[in-house]
Amino acid sequence: MRRFLLILGLIGVLAVVGGIVFLMWDLGWRWQPHTLTKNQTEIAQALDQAGWVSPHLTGPKVYVIGYRNCEDCLRFEQAVFPKLQDAGVDTRVILIAQPDLNGQARSTVPERNTVAELWTNRSWKLFQQWSLTTPAAWPATGIPSADGDAARTAVLEVGRQLVTSLTSELKDNGVDFAYPTVIWWTKDGKMRACACTSPHSYGYVEKELGA
Repeated sequence: MRRFLLILGLIGVLAVVGGIVFLMWDLGWRWQPHTLTKNQTEIAQALDQAGWVSPHLTGPKVYVIGYRNCEDCLRFEQAVFPKLQDAGVDTRVILIAQPDLNGQARSTVPERNTVAELWTNRSWKLFQQWSLTTPAAWPATGIPSADGDAARTAVLEVGRQLVTSLTSELKDNGVDFAYPTVIWWTKDGKMRACACTSPHSYGYVEKELGA
């Protein structure tokens, strides 16, 4: 009987310790950014050459990859961008028009038109205007069509290929690509990244960029 109680007590202790470890993982560890040690040159070049838009601030730069109808992306922008920009961080947004899946479109005509325009002419003002409008209500008035325009369709495909490449290159560094994926450099030059799908990750980004 005594041995049984000891075993039962040990099981209880292990259960409590396991619960604490899981809670620490769920609330902290799982959301911490990763230091990128592989494919750094390829990732940096791909980001720099992408059709990002930004307010052109003079501080550190952070790249945020997302798509317009992404709720996690919008939440990140609304919660974190004001703090980063107040600290002089140049928030560089790369928007993607997602490819079709199983014959079903995952982007709208106005979305494709606007993404192609952002990549082509890099207007932060246009991005801000689009961000203030619900996706379904955005008419993309006056923006050239991407569908049927070989050059603009090619621009959309470059964005999709960027995601494909980043997915593989980030996975080599322990980062599972998701929207939004955020990549930046710390003051000591480390390249960092996270799939910032949860508000639990926001504090790490803000702290490392001096917000």
